Amino acid sequence: MTTDAYFAELTDALRAAGVPEEQIARTADELRGHLAETGTAPEEEFGPAAGFAARLGGLAPAPGEPDGAAEHWTWTADLFNDRRMLDVHGAQGWEVEGLDSLGRFVCRRAPGVALAWEYRREVIAGRRRTRVLDELTPEGWELCGEWLVYGYFKRPRAATAGPEGAVEAPPAAPRRWLFLSPWGKAVLTVWCVLVGSALTLFLVGGIGASGLAVTIALTSALSAVYTSRLETAAGRARQKTAGRG
Repeated sequence: MTTDAYFAELTDALRAAGVPEEQIARTADELRGHLAETGTAPEEEFGPAAGFAARLGGLAPAPGEPDGAAEHWTWTADLFNDRRMLDVHGAQGWEVEGLDSLGRFVCRRAPGVALAWEYRREVIAGRRRTRVLDELTPEGWELCGEWLVYGYFKRPRAATAGPEGAVEAPPAAPRRWLFLSPWGKAVLTVWCVLVGSALTLFLVGGIGASGLAVTIALTSALSAVYTSRLETAAGRARQKTAGRG
């Protein structure tokens, strides 16, 4: 079977399963890109088109579309732990739909057999934004959320792993929603101590309401900046270690 014939059959099967046209086109483009990199035939890489479509069809509704049967879960992590937890939860079929105003990852997972997701985080502040988007978009990465100077990107693992990109028996949604690293716990502890001290001063009349608000805002901003700098330093150290290896 030729590549065009394979994708024609795959497209028809996905359309019959009710997958939106936009999603079908995006999936086909990602899979064709994967085949171009590997140089393999589609049937050899993914198996028969009908069977592959059955694993993919309807598993990942287009963002923003209602899906009453899907699971929904919101969680957060500090900057030292977010990428690791995104890898863990992405492998369990959780798709990040966006970040809310508190910086939490708002996720969805289709029922039954779900797609595994890959994630990456990049600095997209200032002039880097256009360059990063131009580099990642052709590789199938989609911007799914922003926080501080960071952008979070996602793509279905099926685009690179083929049939292995499906999660046939996803585990139950975690009961936890907060995943902090040791550094994150330390920063949170310092923040709580400083804010608690300011609140105590406010209650005893040492500072006014405006002073309390300024103290909390300043402490939060300094905590965010300090956390970002620590994480950046740790990332540079990892890059140097990898370069020596």
